[in-house]
Amino acid sequence: MTAPTSAVDVNQPSLQPAAPTGRRLSWQVLLLVIAGALALTSIVRIITGADGITNVSQMSTALQLAVPIGLAGLGGLWAERAGVVNIGLEGMMILGTWFGAWAGFQWGPWTGVVVGIAGGCIGGVLHAIATVTFRVNHIVSGVALNILALGITRYLAPLAFEGHAGGSAKQSPAVETLGHFTVPGLSDGLRDLNDNGWFFVSDIAGLLGGLVTNVSWLTLIAVALIPATWWILWRTAFGLRLRSCGENPIAAESLGVNVYKYKYIAVIISGGLAGLGGVFLSIVANPFYLEGQVSGRGYIGLAAMIFGNWMPGGLALGAGLFGYTDSLNLRGGSTNVHALLLLGAMLLIIGAIWLVIRKKYAPSMITAVVGALVYTWYATTNEVPNQVVSATPYVVTLVVLTLSAQRLRMPKADGLPYRKGQGK
Repeated sequence: MTAPTSAVDVNQPSLQPAAPTGRRLSWQVLLLVIAGALALTSIVRIITGADGITNVSQMSTALQLAVPIGLAGLGGLWAERAGVVNIGLEGMMILGTWFGAWAGFQWGPWTGVVVGIAGGCIGGVLHAIATVTFRVNHIVSGVALNILALGITRYLAPLAFEGHAGGSAKQSPAVETLGHFTVPGLSDGLRDLNDNGWFFVSDIAGLLGGLVTNVSWLTLIAVALIPATWWILWRTAFGLRLRSCGENPIAAESLGVNVYKYKYIAVIISGGLAGLGGVFLSIVANPFYLEGQVSGRGYIGLAAMIFGNWMPGGLALGAGLFGYTDSLNLRGGSTNVHALLLLGAMLLIIGAIWLVIRKKYAPSMITAVVGALVYTWYATTNEVPNQVVSATPYVVTLVVLTLSAQRLRMPKADGLPYRKGQGK
């Protein structure tokens, strides 16, 4: 291997990851799609009177619920762009919750943030050793890590928390708050505009108001990590080398890239981001560690990453969608979910029309029938059962993943075993 890593040419065709198949939406078209969805939501709000679906409080809660999912998904993106499938996000989040709360109640919340990230990184190191060095099946390693993290924290919790005020075998003492900020003037103005109930304008005000009202400083950091990830992975030589390991590690190695090193870096960063998501749960969402509080968010983060086609922007949209539907559990769930049945019916009918335009008549007919059934459900009921409200985030996630599956393209070498020097 004679070519040094620093000599890798970012314009080398053999290192350029293949472009996703199919047509990609431009950001202008994407903005129009988002605006159209918001307009339909506004129409539904006016028809049903369910003002809660776009008010400031709803959006603020949705943002808080989306952050840990987005951080887990961002962690998955780093690992999988380097070719390592990270099913262990759940375990890394669990380690983040425990270590963050353990350090936080003793030495302060910001120390808890740092230690929680370190806890997630430990999980990343274990996953990297198993998958990169020993080439263990990535799924097996991830599941084993999840079980190990659960067992470790369950064992350590009584030792660390019992005997302290507010602590128990399953819960840590309270951690001091990291603090919140509200943009003065802008927050009140947007809330007043949202309260007017105007078509579209009030709904945009509700969305923006949720972004500037009672926002944790950790939320601000999490949001900043999304464009930072995009810039690092798609605009730097380091990011190109890392992504080349997930697309064609043999070609990358032939050009002097230390594939093992970049895979390790990616998986450790992945663990740190997932750990930060766990810290958010045990310091911001709740001011204490509680056994079981991750509740599958690592897996949902992985789903959000897939929905986003292994891109930071799409991942953020997926996390936001899940956070929004999950927030319905906390604020007017039955009424709001019932109103969203009408929105779902409208979207299905529009989808059926679009399929007719594209001359896909059989799928169009099926979509139209499902849309009619959803509308019938809405028209013949006044509310939905609580069980449906609780299941809504997961159902929406499955539906969206199903509909978007045809446009997805994972990194070519994602999950494939790699041995140093195998291209010789």
